[in-house]
Amino acid sequence: MSEPPADWTKGEAAITYQACTSCGHVQYFHRAFCAACGESDPRVLRANGKGTVYAASLVCRAATPETRAHVPYNILLVDCAEGFRMMAHGENDLAIGDSVIASFRPFTGRLVPFFTKDT
Repeated sequence: MSEPPADWTKGEAAITYQACTSCGHVQYFHRAFCAACGESDPRVLRANGKGTVYAASLVCRAATPETRAHVPYNILLVDCAEGFRMMAHGENDLAIGDSVIASFRPFTGRLVPFFTKDT
């Protein structure tokens, strides 16, 4: 069995998700089972990075000394094209309903998904 594709949580510029081979359920948080039907070992797939902004929150006050250099920054909930929702960073002018595409930028020393308007 081959290794699943690496993603941003392992320093790779990619977003991965899981899809159940039994029921088709899609989930973002990786588990050893499908959260919908309980089937073991859902497939790990790479997302295309496209989505729609579901919610946006502009952070204007640093929560930690490490985030002070990034203020203001936008935290988004994005409905990804593959059918899962994820939290990520994004351009400060993004609004609910905007079509977006992922890139990756450093934030407090880690590579994180960063969404921009998809034109």
